[in-house]
Amino acid sequence: MPERRVVIVGGGLVGSLAACYFAKRGWTVDLYEKRPDIRLPEHSDLVEHRSINLAISERGFSALRRLDPELEARVKEHVIPMHGRMIHTLDGKQTSQAYDVFNKHINSVGRSTLIKLLLDEASSYLCVTLHFNYEFVKADFDTGRVELRDVERGEQVSVDADLVVGADGAFSRVRQRLMSKVLMNYSQTYIEHGYCEFSMAPLDGSFAMDPNHLHIWPRGSFMLIALPNLDKSFTCTLFMPWSEFAKVESDAEITAFFRKHFPDALALIGERRVCAEYAANPKGSLMYVKCAPYTYKSRAVILGDAAHAMVPFYGQGMNCGFEDIEALDRIMVRTLHESGQANDCTANLTDDQLHQALDEYSVTRAVDTSAIVDLALENYVEMRAKVVDYAYLARKHLEGLLHRLFPQRIIPLYTMVSFTSIPYAKVVRQWNRQTAWLHQTIRAISVAAVIGIGAISVRALGPRLPPLRELARMVTSKI
Repeated sequence: MPERRVVIVGGGLVGSLAACYFAKRGWTVDLYEKRPDIRLPEHSDLVEHRSINLAISERGFSALRRLDPELEARVKEHVIPMHGRMIHTLDGKQTSQAYDVFNKHINSVGRSTLIKLLLDEASSYLCVTLHFNYEFVKADFDTGRVELRDVERGEQVSVDADLVVGADGAFSRVRQRLMSKVLMNYSQTYIEHGYCEFSMAPLDGSFAMDPNHLHIWPRGSFMLIALPNLDKSFTCTLFMPWSEFAKVESDAEITAFFRKHFPDALALIGERRVCAEYAANPKGSLMYVKCAPYTYKSRAVILGDAAHAMVPFYGQGMNCGFEDIEALDRIMVRTLHESGQANDCTANLTDDQLHQALDEYSVTRAVDTSAIVDLALENYVEMRAKVVDYAYLARKHLEGLLHRLFPQRIIPLYTMVSFTSIPYAKVVRQWNRQTAWLHQTIRAISVAAVIGIGAISVRALGPRLPPLRELARMVTSKI
């Protein structure tokens, strides 16, 4: 067959991994990134202070493993395991909340470190060409003509592709172009909260706090979190409503704010650093995107944030983007096998077969990504408020106990999301069933307890209490 060429727009985490997958499957790959090559020393700081730290878990590792187990192993050399949340109260007390009763953990990883590893991996394929300092201008998906601009020279270039992959982030230009070709349902929503990053330097040559936890200072309507880095520092991120950011402008105000709400963090970061970084670091916005479909015929597909940007509170943005690539690859390979070919070279798919595979991907994946976008938003409330709520902690304890006893039947929500590859939409359905079952079980236990206490009371005190049936009715109406 003639050469099959894919143009990937966006050389971040998702785009660079997608380049590796397509190269492995026999495609000729051209990847275009509008920023310079961050592997060069003069550009190594381009991704710092622009985004929240990353946490990689099973879905991300699964995609790396499918591509190459050795790549997964190399990435794991650069992560720091986080076994749970460390909750910091106002009085300085710290309480550990394990993520999983079987000691499964998520992992902190530097964004720039991971991008460099993936770009190096992509460069190792002879059929991959990386183009930096090129921004996407437009594309004619029907003819495969893609136009890009060299941001250094100001020149416009045209290339031809059999498939265009948009991995160019939440404000994707490829998605905008796709919207002109398909009847796309699209929504973009900003939440009323923003974020600002701070750095906590090592203390006496070591981590200033326990490095094997994600640290949280929950304060109801806002919170501070901290993730460990390999250089023994922590990246701290303050999330709070824009209305609160507006109240904190001067050095004195930010110092007073930290002293009131995060006194132990202030002592570890230092007043001078808090003031300097609050003034210098950008205040980022938080938004989420939902859209469908993700594809156009056999000609275009969007992946990662371009298709489903989400708020960062479940640590699933990158993991979901990596899983996009794995899900698409599985469908393409299966479609190839169903056509009678025994190899995995998806470059051999005909246009009709590729069209079929892309349509299936769009239909099935959009349901799952919509579910995780919603879960990520809901988890913000859990992190900033519920982690110190007694009802939440009681349920977490009960679910953990039941999960240990019945590991295949009762699975906590966080475990399903972070430590399995159960489709996100199925996770939500199972979680809703478990919630209903738990409520019914607790109600039944409560009724049985009331009836038992009532029977003992009647024997001891005589018929001075309401009938047992009425007592049961009263209790169940309150549950």
